[in-house]
Amino acid sequence: MAPTSTPNGGGSRIEGSTRVRDSVGTRAAARSALDVMLTDAAIEEAGVRRFIKPTAAVKLAASLARRPQRLAGRAAGLGQELVRVAAGRSQRAPSKGDRRFGDPAWSGNWLLRRVLQSYLASVEVVDGLIDDARLDWRTERQARFAAGNLLDALAPTNFPWSNPAVLREIVDTGGANLVAGGRRFAADMRRAPRLPASVDTSKFELGENLALSPGSVVLRTEVFELIHYRPSTAQVHEIPLLFVPPTINRFYILDIAPGRSVVEHLVAAGQQVFLISWCNPGAEQGHFDLDTYARSVLEARDAVAQIAKQQTVHVNAACSGGIITAAALAHLAATSSLEQIASLTLWVCALDNARAGTAAALASRELAAAAVAESARKGYLDGRALAGVFAWLRPNDLIWNYVVNNYLLGKDPPAFDILYWNQDSVRLAAGLHRDFVHLALENALTRPGALEALGTPVDLGAIDLDSYIVAGVKDHIVPWESAYRSTQLLGGSSRFVLSTSGHIQALVNPPGPSSRSSYRAVNDAHADPHAWLEQADMKQGSWWPDYVGWLASRSGPRKAAPKSLGSAAHRPTAKAPGSYVRAA
Repeated sequence: MAPTSTPNGGGSRIEGSTRVRDSVGTRAAARSALDVMLTDAAIEEAGVRRFIKPTAAVKLAASLARRPQRLAGRAAGLGQELVRVAAGRSQRAPSKGDRRFGDPAWSGNWLLRRVLQSYLASVEVVDGLIDDARLDWRTERQARFAAGNLLDALAPTNFPWSNPAVLREIVDTGGANLVAGGRRFAADMRRAPRLPASVDTSKFELGENLALSPGSVVLRTEVFELIHYRPSTAQVHEIPLLFVPPTINRFYILDIAPGRSVVEHLVAAGQQVFLISWCNPGAEQGHFDLDTYARSVLEARDAVAQIAKQQTVHVNAACSGGIITAAALAHLAATSSLEQIASLTLWVCALDNARAGTAAALASRELAAAAVAESARKGYLDGRALAGVFAWLRPNDLIWNYVVNNYLLGKDPPAFDILYWNQDSVRLAAGLHRDFVHLALENALTRPGALEALGTPVDLGAIDLDSYIVAGVKDHIVPWESAYRSTQLLGGSSRFVLSTSGHIQALVNPPGPSSRSSYRAVNDAHADPHAWLEQADMKQGSWWPDYVGWLASRSGPRKAAPKSLGSAAHRPTAKAPGSYVRAA
């Protein structure tokens, strides 16, 4: 998984070039790949290297030098636009979704309006120059990433002398806002990842206002706890559902709060819901690898089947949990045991990492090798470092937004449960880190037999199951096209759902009268995602009811709900959310 935010909606046009933008504006906006995120997080200086790509700069300069007329034309166009700006004749304005410039002063004050228009004109010229250079895909992404981050940092909203809200606060408080912000800055810089705090953590506590669905831990191993949730209906479907959460974050994004918990929603729909809660590994668990976690998924499946007295189990896996689950199910297919699985659901998960966003273009095998060696030395990848990498993938929403709020305005960060979950980081075992990096660099899941799991070759095409695959069109961690390609890799019939939300909001997407969600869906998806997108109809509302219906049609008849949780072989030992989720 990955961070979310209360976004300011900002972003330079570098992120949405017409040359690389698809019809929903996300191809260039996806700025991540599994290998790069896990590499950068393990190597402290990788954050700097991510911005400095000398070869990309040289290629860009050389290409533009071969097109002097285009360069001169862009420069002349900028000069003419700046003259119009100075004369007050420019019509340039920020996009409607850019909340950075929502203050009325940006349009009402003559000086601030000219500052804003000059900034927007400069952004457009840089974007156009990268277009003009006609670079290869990798170099273009490197150039856009560096230019986009630099231009975002230089936005006039990020400086106290050019942000009208900050100027008013200075006048109103006599500068006390800057003093308070300075204290916050000093405190944040003393601890990793040395970024502005995104949430007021004092307002939340697990089991009190987060992860409230009633249930019990019915199995505990050194790798995971298995939670069995208490039914809320008189009858339940026969075939149970097992959730496999990410290993990069704690499980409770799936049970975030009443009314917005997908666990609560499915329990209320009559599903028997079980969920894995991974341990937070330390140095002593550094040997945990892909096989360790895949074996744990199958162990949890066996326990669920025994408790529910069923031979088959639905499996729902999110993000990195989907990679682990795919490997586990490929092992079942290779050993003629796939009948143990009723269906597979993948949420915001990329099994195919080819061209998986801008960060894929920044991948370096040398850095990856150093990152794996560094996590092997420690025994784990520090989750706080990973949180820092995630933040730089969306700097306007996850960094500059809070620089302005916390440091310039001197205000407390918001109290938002998803942001609390986002900063509640966990470690990644060195063995799994190594396997994830190698898997992503080789894109091994896309080639039958290129990867082994539990001693058998992995062939995703052999996973001949009905699958339900969800992606977010604004996802900055898993580009929706990458998630879409899973429909072509997996065997069986697939249903692909594209939410209009991002990586987290695509999951925390409850239905209701206040919902502004929408989605597109298709069965047995076409090989070309963009060909499908052009013809797909938009459906208003949350996709959760669609999933409830899809799952119910494959879950067998209803029966009386169990009166107690667990079984004689798997007795409840603790109340949900359990103890592993609380481990620091």
